[in-house]
Amino acid sequence: MTLHYYQNYAQEFFDGTVNVDMTPLYEAFTQHLTHGARVLDAGCGSGRDAKAFHEMGYQVDAFDASSAMVELAKQHTGLPVQLMTFSEIDGKAQYDGIWCCASLLHVPSSELPAVMQKLADALKPGGVWYVSFKYGNGERVQGERRFTDLNEMELRRLLNCMSEIDIFSLWITKDNRPDRDEIWFNGILKKKIERQET
Repeated sequence: MTLHYYQNYAQEFFDGTVNVDMTPLYEAFTQHLTHGARVLDAGCGSGRDAKAFHEMGYQVDAFDASSAMVELAKQHTGLPVQLMTFSEIDGKAQYDGIWCCASLLHVPSSELPAVMQKLADALKPGGVWYVSFKYGNGERVQGERRFTDLNEMELRRLLNCMSEIDIFSLWITKDNRPDRDEIWFNGILKKKIERQET
């Protein structure tokens, strides 16, 4: 259902999101990255953020589950954007940073723990991970899309079984799009650096 929406309304979604100013969120994320760090834009949509990170000098990999969005993102970024889903992630300690801006919110809550673990595995020790969800608790259908909303308690519960991931900061923002009166829940997560036994 959700994928069907992005296939049918790819251009409309692209037009509505590609020019949104994300500077404060970029700064919250990139302050933890060194120059030239490798970043994954997971569920990249229009490619807006992948393009921004690329222009900042990071090595960027990007993917989306919608072939229509992938084509638009390729055109916009000039980057090789992959067609894949979260469940296909299989990298181990590949990325210094993972960016999940308004993308994990489409994963059904029953699948979220496994998907989050795949992303955690793909992050290097000491790596940073940005996530955002619509603020709330539970699953809902809005229009043709399914959403899993999260709040602080639900995110902490999700991360309980992922001892390698720490919460660095959590905060609330309002949607930057002029026609949207929505509240977003943002998080910066970090992967622990394993201490060597001496």
